Amino acid sequence: MRIWIKQPLSVFSPGVDSAAFADGLVVHGGQVVEHVASGQQPSQPVDETFDAREHVLLPGLINTHHHYYQTLTRAIRAATNKPLFPWLTSLYPIWANLSEEMIDISTRLACAELLLSGCTTSADHHYVFSAETARAVDVQVLAARETGVRSVLTRGSMSLGQSAGGLPPDRVTQTEDEILADSERVIAAHHDPAAFAMTQIALAPCSPFSVTPRLMQDTAELAAQHKVMLHTHLAETQDENDFCLESLGQRPLDYIEECGWLRAGTWFAHGIHFTADEIDRIGKAGAAVSHCPSSNMFLGSGICPVESLQHAGALVGLGVDGSASNDASSLIQEVRQALLLQRLRAGLQGPEGLPAEQIYGWDAALGLATRGSADLLGRPELGGLQLGQAADLALFKMDEPRFSGAQDPLAALVLSGAVCADAVMVQGEFRVKHGQLCDTDLPALMDRHQTLAVELLAAAG
Repeated sequence: MRIWIKQPLSVFSPGVDSAAFADGLVVHGGQVVEHVASGQQPSQPVDETFDAREHVLLPGLINTHHHYYQTLTRAIRAATNKPLFPWLTSLYPIWANLSEEMIDISTRLACAELLLSGCTTSADHHYVFSAETARAVDVQVLAARETGVRSVLTRGSMSLGQSAGGLPPDRVTQTEDEILADSERVIAAHHDPAAFAMTQIALAPCSPFSVTPRLMQDTAELAAQHKVMLHTHLAETQDENDFCLESLGQRPLDYIEECGWLRAGTWFAHGIHFTADEIDRIGKAGAAVSHCPSSNMFLGSGICPVESLQHAGALVGLGVDGSASNDASSLIQEVRQALLLQRLRAGLQGPEGLPAEQIYGWDAALGLATRGSADLLGRPELGGLQLGQAADLALFKMDEPRFSGAQDPLAALVLSGAVCADAVMVQGEFRVKHGQLCDTDLPALMDRHQTLAVELLAAAG
């Protein structure tokens, strides 16, 4: 299908003057193939025209950190109002009872929620493997493909259970040999290194303190061998830094550098508690950080130094994090949270009355979720609306009370707090239209998801 997205109300496109396509763009073969200037028509006949006169047009948003399975454990009473470590120890006994069906349904629910928020590409970090869920990544690959979300699925791991001084129950840990063998299998089975790939694989030990040094090192070597990315949680809380100093004798960044992780192609979730020297080292190494503002606020973890990281040369993208610490999967809402947190950080650390050009802008926040996240994942074909880039689009209407009176539609999208996209396209195919999923029976999915959430909680006693 050759589709003309006609005369959008406003356009956000990193690196491109949107005036060049004031009358829209044409997509074909999964790519943006033409910009239509004001008063012009497409150069070739189109098969379909989408009237976008009431829509703000964005590149599809890109989520760089999530835990899909956690959609089954939102607002768990035993875990609310707790910092990271007590929060984890409250939830691990529940997550230990996951089944393959639970992973399948939670992945579908998370992908559906992300699509409705304008997200077209998402990275998930799954690290809870038991005897019942040994092929969890395979289950996720199929579920994500069928919902139409472009995915980077990370093969997570934990090898240190409670008997070895770790936090999780032993039943959701695996031996180093099991982890490495399955990591290699998953890469061979599912990783597509090509541009416009719908499925890619990365390797992702849960955290530096949840696996052994040998596994950290071997995982880095395996990733280099197969040219896949590396991912882990890092410097999320001060408690984590203190724990690493006590148990490993090093700060987290020093430790992972010693394990061969501080390099291009590695991205860290959270990245809050770095020193100025560590930020500089991350930038020089070409590594990246996924900023997860809602989760950081929920757990009281702190504020990611986004602008300092970017100034040092580090790549920074946006993530929603797991739905047990957010407790939602809306990437457009996360854009607003990122904006507000960075303004708060500037106010706390900088002089009052900053000139306008130094105030963190809504465009910078949108840039995190588009080009920033695409660069983090090494996907130059995503995150923009340039000719030849992927036809991954998110279109938002401005017909809600929250937008009434707004002068600038793009700014209002962030400042007034958009929630749901009206239309979403992935690889040139509509996945959301009129605010509804095109290929998913959402009420049936939610009903099964809720049933499984009750069963999972009951299984933990």
